[in-house]
Amino acid sequence: MAGLPEVLALDETGPDRFRSGPIPSEWARTFGGQIAAQSLMAAAHTLDRSYSAHSLHGYFLRPGRPQEPTDHLVERLRDGGSFCTRRVTAVQAGEAIFTVTASFHRGDEGFSHQVDMPAVPAPDDIPESDRINGWGMPRPAEWSHWEMRWVPGGQRGHVPGAPACQRVWIRYGRPLPDDGAVHACALTYLSDMALLGSARLPHPPTAVQGASLDHSLWFLRPFRADEWLLYDQVSPSAEHGRALTRGRLFDTGGRLVAAVAQEGLMRFDRPRPTEGRPRLHRLDGRPSRGTCPR
Repeated sequence: MAGLPEVLALDETGPDRFRSGPIPSEWARTFGGQIAAQSLMAAAHTLDRSYSAHSLHGYFLRPGRPQEPTDHLVERLRDGGSFCTRRVTAVQAGEAIFTVTASFHRGDEGFSHQVDMPAVPAPDDIPESDRINGWGMPRPAEWSHWEMRWVPGGQRGHVPGAPACQRVWIRYGRPLPDDGAVHACALTYLSDMALLGSARLPHPPTAVQGASLDHSLWFLRPFRADEWLLYDQVSPSAEHGRALTRGRLFDTGGRLVAAVAQEGLMRFDRPRPTEGRPRLHRLDGRPSRGTCPR
């Protein structure tokens, strides 16, 4: 399967227009983190590297098709002295599949505070797993370049009134270049990994359809995605076939480097016509994953 450098490789096809090629996948629909990371990279290509991404807010509009190229169309909404804003629309076959607004900042001096990192075992003290969280989904081949260590006892979801929770140490398994934009895009990719699964933990094994609906990410402090990050994931609510999830990412020094929020589809599986339409992700251990269904 393609590694992160191949995923983030974009060809400039015109002014503020970039194209990502087909990325081989075992899924019927493109992984949402991949589309978001590519769109953020397209936005970064229109900026001086003195600006770094500090937030993004995106919506998954249609299923992405891994076997087709994707065009990322960048709009320059604002170029300021401290902040720049870009809107990127990812398009396949003339239809928008994802849209994101990303803000970039040069950085300023100000106050500093953060919450403490949870007390967890170090990643080197936890064995590697070929599973995705406690309900046993096999790790997708798309994630073979990522190292993941699930924190023992870090899964909570059976206590009434308490949020469902899971924790995982994660890093990209190969060295990445010293380019802040690459690490921001790598974190954007990983921020969608297994996050919706936290909403599955309190419930019995039942076939459900799941997909990312929207995604927000805040970059808080410098980090490297090829070094261990603790991804603390919680789901405070699920209702009406949708689940709310949140995440915090800490480095091994305990610094809070990023925060995530996402709403995802999590509805009971139901019969539907499949001809001409990609299948939805099933949260029952079957390897399928992707962006918003329609």
